[in-house]
Amino acid sequence: MASKSIVVSSTAGRMVAASGAGDLLDEIRAEWRAKDLITRVERLLPVDPSSACQRLLNAAIHDLRDKIIIAGLDVASAAADQHKLPSIKKADDVYDLSTTYTLDLAYRIGIIGRPDWRRLKRAYDIRKDLEHEDDQYEAGIEDCVYVFRTCIDIVLSKDPIAPLKVGDVKDIIESPSHITLSTDLVSDYESAPDLRQIEIYKFLISTSEDSKKPDIVRQNAIEALRSLRSHTRKAALADVGSYIQEKHRGRDLKTEDMKIAAAGGFSAYLKQSKVKDYLQGFINEIRKIGYHWKRYDEHRKIFDDLEDIGNAEVFPPALRQDLVEWMVLCYIGEPGGYGVGIYRPVFYSNSAAPKIERIFRDLGNDLHDDLEAAAKTKLVKAAITDPHIARRLEKLRDFTVE
Repeated sequence: MASKSIVVSSTAGRMVAASGAGDLLDEIRAEWRAKDLITRVERLLPVDPSSACQRLLNAAIHDLRDKIIIAGLDVASAAADQHKLPSIKKADDVYDLSTTYTLDLAYRIGIIGRPDWRRLKRAYDIRKDLEHEDDQYEAGIEDCVYVFRTCIDIVLSKDPIAPLKVGDVKDIIESPSHITLSTDLVSDYESAPDLRQIEIYKFLISTSEDSKKPDIVRQNAIEALRSLRSHTRKAALADVGSYIQEKHRGRDLKTEDMKIAAAGGFSAYLKQSKVKDYLQGFINEIRKIGYHWKRYDEHRKIFDDLEDIGNAEVFPPALRQDLVEWMVLCYIGEPGGYGVGIYRPVFYSNSAAPKIERIFRDLGNDLHDDLEAAAKTKLVKAAITDPHIARRLEKLRDFTVE
């Protein structure tokens, strides 16, 4: 009877080996391939594929525990408390976690994503079946390939994430000159757990708002937010949004707040009634300054601020129409041909015109209806009776045609 069991295992082992499962071991990181555990897996695979699967998953779980510690005990502790997992105070607490809790914690701090977490849980279910196997259950080819592929692809082939800290970012943005975040730092941030991303984002926001900091440091913090926003996970950004709403409770938004929110990509999380009040104030201010070409110095600041708060996209439809009408009047100008501009048929704001062109070029058809509404207003209709000014309006129209 015993010999029959050996023959079955050997046959199953040869079939698993033929499936290419053993070749997957070559994808494991060098540090793990050098360990005795992987050597045992290679020896077991041809004769006892069930045990090989169990040992490979054990290696993956141990690797995840190492990565949790590298990610930071502070992050692990906060995630464990937040998601009601066993308390984490020291490294030994991580190594004492069960397989299920290890997978849950690795998922909660962002070392593995939800789809990978589900795959590893399924691999663990297979391993539990193999632990209690009897003569009726032996690891099949599909079991081994699934466990091998899951453990190696998700865990054992992946390097540990770099433990990016707030201090690393702080040292960079406090440079006495303008900075650009390195590709390596952005990559480390992208792979950092949600809680670390939130921590770094809050630090950058706080620095951006701190009037006691040098202007160069505050500007560096805003630029860092711009660099990191597309690499920040939605869950982390939502948490930052809640933090921002609480931070601004009881006070109106300022241009500085809008700039920081646009740089960090969390404008949508600001209280929209306050955003609307701010934008209405912005419209009131540009109307007070006016669109006359002689106000070109003030126009420069208007469009710098507009670009920093997110341009025309952040304006709700009614206010965007007001903005577009003002920009059209500013762009088309007034009849020239006199004084030092005798050879210039239209006088318009030199500082505003290229910025307006860029906005219309970038948004294109999205501004079509607003432009046509502006073209029907009395002021614009009166202005375009001059053919030179009419041509400038047509130039804007060209940008809004699909």
